[in-house]
Amino acid sequence: MSIPPDIKIVDPGIGFPHQSIEEKVATYDFFRPLLKDRQSREDFEFPAQYMFKDVPDIVDPGEDPVAWTVAQMDAFNIDIAITGATEKGIRAKQEHPGRFYLSGRVDPNDGMESLRRMEQLKADHDIVSVSCFPSGTFPQVAVNDKKMYPIYAKCVDLGIPICINGGIVGPRMPSWPQYVEHFDEVLYDFPELTMVMMHGAEPWTALAAKLMLKWPGLHYMTSAFAPKHYPKDIIDFANSRGADKVFYCGYFPAGLSLERQFSDMPDVPFKDHVWPKFLRENALRVFGIPT
Repeated sequence: MSIPPDIKIVDPGIGFPHQSIEEKVATYDFFRPLLKDRQSREDFEFPAQYMFKDVPDIVDPGEDPVAWTVAQMDAFNIDIAITGATEKGIRAKQEHPGRFYLSGRVDPNDGMESLRRMEQLKADHDIVSVSCFPSGTFPQVAVNDKKMYPIYAKCVDLGIPICINGGIVGPRMPSWPQYVEHFDEVLYDFPELTMVMMHGAEPWTALAAKLMLKWPGLHYMTSAFAPKHYPKDIIDFANSRGADKVFYCGYFPAGLSLERQFSDMPDVPFKDHVWPKFLRENALRVFGIPT
């Protein structure tokens, strides 16, 4: 059950550090209108701060954030990363071909503009996925809301997966848009869609495993979770019938250091055959990344 030392890791959730507190705070402005409690609005640098400590996401203004991230990847044997189709992400892909692939963020409240942006990002940057934060949209939009359906249809049309949050949301806002039961309806209506559930699915992890068993297109990545907190239901599923459905995502540097991720990782009780799939093979297949 030990990690094979020669696996070149794929991380589908790498980001880049901020160069000031102000830049970091502004990153979360898109859902700030949803926050009501004083602590979230005034005291926190980022809205889920109560859940994390020692977040490694600010560097000196003179530091190149792309070069800094690549050095961190090299130190922890991360071969390939998927990152946002931002200015930094686009530059990283250009400067380090074959190591960075891009994902677009979609907001169902933007209507047709979201679909046009998906098409443009695919044409210009060959994005390998899109992502959506249902509880963080303003106004909030559930996973199974009719506003999401054109986005799902466009994902099928473009041949890319959607990564979408499931479970209780971290920031102090309502969680109903991300109830895991919503995924069942969507995958019934879009049997060709590939969905990747992000950010835990708690407390409905048993249901998430059941739905992954049921729907071929549903997968799970471990974003926002340190390995010591991986849900038992997900580990058990990966060790049984779900070895092809579960894969690593580091959430670096937005929430967790790579030191934390890989110091915890050897204690995860995956079976030997699961590790290559979890750390590399599943992500390559799901996101269509050439090997």
